[in-house]
Amino acid sequence: MKSISKIGFGGGCHWCTEAVFQSLNGVENVQQGWIASNGDNSSFSEAVIVEYNVTIIPIEVLIEIHLHTHKSTSSHSMRKKYRSAIYVFDENQEIKILEVLKTLQHKFKNKLVTQVLVFSEFKPSREEILNYYYKNPEKPFCKTFINPKLKILLESFRNYTDLIKTTHLNFKEL
Repeated sequence: MKSISKIGFGGGCHWCTEAVFQSLNGVENVQQGWIASNGDNSSFSEAVIVEYNVTIIPIEVLIEIHLHTHKSTSSHSMRKKYRSAIYVFDENQEIKILEVLKTLQHKFKNKLVTQVLVFSEFKPSREEILNYYYKNPEKPFCKTFINPKLKILLESFRNYTDLIKTTHLNFKEL
């Protein structure tokens, strides 16, 4: 029986974030676009909504992958556009995510800056940039920015990686 849940992730370029989560077993759908929360975080920031099968890939793994595939410990000048965040859809999910972040902090030298925010609104990306990486794997942006993130998946999260999707990668480049 499928048990599907959803969560939002923001951190870096949504092309990168989309490719990372599309490359995982148990991820049923990735919607690329912009997410807004409330209050100080009500502006839209690049992000994805991930629908996943909790019996195949646990939320703890999704969060750890997210933290390792963007600058989750860095407060840089582009944080309005690239907010390091996990967007939750209910209070129980928020409690769980905060607990997971606390548990994962020891895996990082610096303090995590990733915020847990309540999902408010989503604006999808234009059709022509959806599925960007898998439509354009040879583009310089993909080779420079996305391939290193997929290498992290293959090295550290291989059991959760959809190897069929990642077989086109040139492992010598990685």
